[in-house]
Amino acid sequence: MDWKPVIATFGLVFIAELGDKTQIAAMCQAAQFQRPWLVLLGASLALTLVSGIGVAVGHFAGAAFPREVIRYVAAGLFIVMGVLMALKVL
Repeated sequence: MDWKPVIATFGLVFIAELGDKTQIAAMCQAAQFQRPWLVLLGASLALTLVSGIGVAVGHFAGAAFPREVIRYVAAGLFIVMGVLMALKVL
């Protein structure tokens, strides 16, 4: 088994999720319910489902569209999301 995709994906997602609103939501839930293992289970299941949806969409998009198109669309979506977040803050 080639572990490179597993390690690279783990590292990328781990770094991206640090300080993310998902982590803050899990901390708030753990503080509210005082049941850390149950909160961990719920958060893990939710993140697994969302990641599964992302992987499925990415797999089918990768099969249907050229890589260059996906890169430009992803870049455009990140810019749009950044602008929308900046406008909401202002």
